[in-house]
Amino acid sequence: MINVKILGPGCKKCQTLESKVKEIIIKENIDAIVEKVTEISEIMNYGVMITPALVVNEKVKSYGTIPSYEQITKWLKEELNE
Repeated sequence: MINVKILGPGCKKCQTLESKVKEIIIKENIDAIVEKVTEISEIMNYGVMITPALVVNEKVKSYGTIPSYEQITKWLKEELNE
């Protein structure tokens, strides 16, 4: 199972990223759990200064942007194969 974290205070971009990730997990039938991290101190532990950020299996994949459907899918599938 993949552990996915959406880092952000709950802004519109954070909500959009969360929705997109959940949609991909369902459509691509990926075994993953999604967690929202809103605590600023916890977000900073990842070295992230700009949200939203996407963390997959404790690896920061993106921050400050909403990646494409294809890019998120690629990251998730790469983690499945590791």
